[in-house]
Amino acid sequence: MSKKELVGLACISIGTGQGGTISMLARVTVVDTKGNVLYDAYVQSTSKVESYRYATTGLNETHFENAVPFEEAQLTVARWISGKIVVGHQLWLDLQVLGLPHPAVDTRDVSLYLPFRTTLKRPNEILGLPTLVWHLMERKIQERFLDSAENARAAMDLYQSYGKPWEDSVEQTIWPCALPPTAFARHYT
Repeated sequence: MSKKELVGLACISIGTGQGGTISMLARVTVVDTKGNVLYDAYVQSTSKVESYRYATTGLNETHFENAVPFEEAQLTVARWISGKIVVGHQLWLDLQVLGLPHPAVDTRDVSLYLPFRTTLKRPNEILGLPTLVWHLMERKIQERFLDSAENARAAMDLYQSYGKPWEDSVEQTIWPCALPPTAFARHYT
């Protein structure tokens, strides 16, 4: 496995802008390799919230009564992930709403791992985390609403289930993942 420390990252977004189409950080969770929560916070929106996306997030205004300022969450997460390998699902979306870059070589994105896609006979598709976790670990997640802690743990567990061959490929300079969408390239250094 990797010689660097690993942390799992997951975020939940709500909608700002016209029609709530612009994603804004609502909750962020960082976990360790055992799934212990290192940081978990609801985050104050920096723009007017147009949609809490309740059908998927389960969030409403009451979740944000004791929310931390965005800058505080951003700085705290930056400290937690600095110098570490970040494990997650569709990490480019998390890095975008956090406004943070991270070295591409220090990411382990289970949505981009080609052996998972090949195993499920969907090599060109970005599969949802519940699909990956169900088919590869026979575990159900997100049965009701999104939960960033549950997602961070699930991504970490999925990565660790296949961590040795993943890291062997990286060590042999054979990158085992598809590239994230090019529109998000600025979030990878």
